[in-house]
Amino acid sequence: MANDLHSPADAATEHAPAAHTTAEPGLAATFKGVIDDAMELLRQQFAMLKAEVRSDFRKLLAGIIPLACAVAPALLGGLMGCFALVHLLHWATLPTAQTVDPATLPLWACYAIVSAVFLLTGGILLGIGYYRLKTVNPLPEQTAQALEENIKWLMNQNPK
Repeated sequence: MANDLHSPADAATEHAPAAHTTAEPGLAATFKGVIDDAMELLRQQFAMLKAEVRSDFRKLLAGIIPLACAVAPALLGGLMGCFALVHLLHWATLPTAQTVDPATLPLWACYAIVSAVFLLTGGILLGIGYYRLKTVNPLPEQTAQALEENIKWLMNQNPK
């Protein structure tokens, strides 16, 4: 066995598992991990910003639609109000002998009632739209707050 290159002791160490050494990650691996975490954080921030902008856009549409729908009744109510005033003026200037009208309500009152209904409808729609638009905040507050917290955290991690 003298000529044998492998001794029994060498064979035992050769087949035995090597001792597991825990090496600290290198500077490059640490830097890569920090960069990867920062990129993931940025992706999450942009996803949050996108979701918040989408939500604010829906709120904006929920306010603009009633405002846009209020325009037609408000204009018609104003126009009917003008007709009511014209007929009221005509009715008020008639001689007393000619004021006999077979209808229960004078024509100006009919115009005034229809005008009031249109104006009321337009006013309600304007109120709904105004209330909904008042709750819309165009600035992404949650995203800005989360970004501010992340920046503060990063600033506290840097040694001085």
